[in-house]
Amino acid sequence: MKPEDFISQRFTLAPLPFRPDISLYRPTPQSGLIGFLAQQGRAEDPPYWAYAWAGGAVLALHLAEHPEVVAGKTVLDFGAGSGLVGIAAAKAGAQKIWALEPDPLAHAAMMLNAEASGVRLDAWTGPGLPQVDLILAGDVFYDATVTRHTLPTLSGAAAQTSVLIGDPFRRDLPLAHLDLLAEYRVPDMGGGDAVRAGVFALRPQNIGNAR
Repeated sequence: MKPEDFISQRFTLAPLPFRPDISLYRPTPQSGLIGFLAQQGRAEDPPYWAYAWAGGAVLALHLAEHPEVVAGKTVLDFGAGSGLVGIAAAKAGAQKIWALEPDPLAHAAMMLNAEASGVRLDAWTGPGLPQVDLILAGDVFYDATVTRHTLPTLSGAAAQTSVLIGDPFRRDLPLAHLDLLAEYRVPDMGGGDAVRAGVFALRPQNIGNAR
């Protein structure tokens, strides 16, 4: 079964409690997601694209309260996953949204979610990063290895354009390179008790170390 068919047929499409204007396809215990991932040779890869993580959720809330951040702009959703942040940017009036997400399963999910929410995301497949007015990145510092790879890329981009980060103060969040702009309480992984999460501006600088 193709990823888009599996997601559309086996996941549940429902609005997010904290952003009811945005609907995402999300798995249930009956979806058979673990078995599907095994069939795809991805049994060891966490299906981060199947849930609304707190970093994406906090950016989605921030854009709902401050649509001027993206209104009329070209935006990149960096590490798009489910597409939540890009969808929120579109709802807030962004002119064009590029979604950078190399995982083919995530690509299928974000395109289905965008269609379900009545907006358009364009997948960025070129080398480097596109020229945009703003980069939005939710949950891109979730472990030390990812941080070491992600931080230099985003820090270099911040020399040319603004970069906003959404994160629930995870252990490997490089706070020394961030300025806190706003805080919210949001669910993580799409449910459970709300957690503290922040919206940060990334300072432009050259980084040799992620911590």
